Amino acid sequence: MTVQLEKEKNVKVLEVKVSGKLSKEDYEQFVPEAERLIEKFGKIRILFEMQDFHGWEAGALWEDIKFDVKHFSDIERLAFVGDKVWEKGMSVFCKPFTTAQIRYFEPPQRQQAKEWLES
Repeated sequence: MTVQLEKEKNVKVLEVKVSGKLSKEDYEQFVPEAERLIEKFGKIRILFEMQDFHGWEAGALWEDIKFDVKHFSDIERLAFVGDKVWEKGMSVFCKPFTTAQIRYFEPPQRQQAKEWLES
């Protein structure tokens, strides 16, 4: 699994690029950075870009649930970028677990996703 975090100073948008299958160790990289931005900005926005993504290992799913419960109202907007039907379904499935506005974008719309997060 690969998680790549893109962050810019003084920007409350965290870009997360994932491929393969998310592991518990991936959350050890993601969670501290997300929490640092939450501490700095109060609420953040996340671009979750999936490339050849295969879901979560059991330990990673538990880490995701813990993060969602702890930060239920700390995410303002969440943009999913992917190209599979089930990835699009994630944008609907996630709604009860967050107060964030959620939108799904196809890979050619990645720039639109960034603009939506930054607006």
